[in-house]
Amino acid sequence: MNLTDRIEKDYLAAYKARDEVRLSVLRMLKTAAKNRQVELLRPLTDDELVDVLTRQAKQRRESIEQFGRAGRDDLRNREERELEVLLEYLPAPLTEEELVREVDQAIAEVGAHSVKDMGRVVSAILAKHKGRADGKKVSDLTRSRLSS
Repeated sequence: MNLTDRIEKDYLAAYKARDEVRLSVLRMLKTAAKNRQVELLRPLTDDELVDVLTRQAKQRRESIEQFGRAGRDDLRNREERELEVLLEYLPAPLTEEELVREVDQAIAEVGAHSVKDMGRVVSAILAKHKGRADGKKVSDLTRSRLSS
């Protein structure tokens, strides 16, 4: 079962179960996917749908951070629940050890020697591990590896 079918099936299950948070998240996700599909003028592949999911998850993380700073725990908690639903559809993230190994490998492959080469290393890792690697973590780890 591809990701689109899984989302549709879970959407119907959430509708029948009257799970408001899950239903709301899946409705927003389907809308974002449909908008992306209209932009591309063709159905989305699973990789493109993972990109949409990643963007939605990033928006939730940013909202959680902002609501936390503003002291709006009610809104932060709702965003956290929404993020949990989105994370169910994303591939498992790289572990810290895997990330370190991938950064070291990418530095060697690209031939990076200084922080100036950081962009090539980060983009190589993010392209190789779509949806599995957090760009900020990759960037921070790459910077620390190239600085030393």
